[in-house]
Amino acid sequence: MYVVKSPLSDADLKTVAEALQGALVDLVDLALIAKQIHWNVVGPRFRTVHLQLDEVVDTARTHSDTVAERASALGVSPDGRAATVAADSGIATAPGGWVKDSDAVGALVDALGAVITRMRGRVMATAEPDPVSQDIFIGITADLEKHHWMFQAENA
Repeated sequence: MYVVKSPLSDADLKTVAEALQGALVDLVDLALIAKQIHWNVVGPRFRTVHLQLDEVVDTARTHSDTVAERASALGVSPDGRAATVAADSGIATAPGGWVKDSDAVGALVDALGAVITRMRGRVMATAEPDPVSQDIFIGITADLEKHHWMFQAENA
């Protein structure tokens, strides 16, 4: 059922819909992973890492809403359900239990790196079919790369 009709061709819409859905899943999972680690981080850099993790959560949540609304604007129903996120995310599972600050930083470097790699693929995939969605992916990637740099510097 189409409630909203996209101006994109069916082929272009398929490509863009897959990119948007993949981004939504990765961003929802990134927010969940960062929050899980946020609650469990321990160590001498607890406060710094704890606060830095909330910045990633805020970024991921803001961008996930933008991505979901872009999908809706194109007539694609976004799916951010837990089962969908668990099945389709490209991020490794968050560590359980207490997480040493240096391990927390390493986990975020890995998670951000995985999302950035997939996001860059989406930038390329949407260049022709939908530069508007591509622009969204470029902005998301820039923000995630800034977090990635800051977490890498934490453990340098």
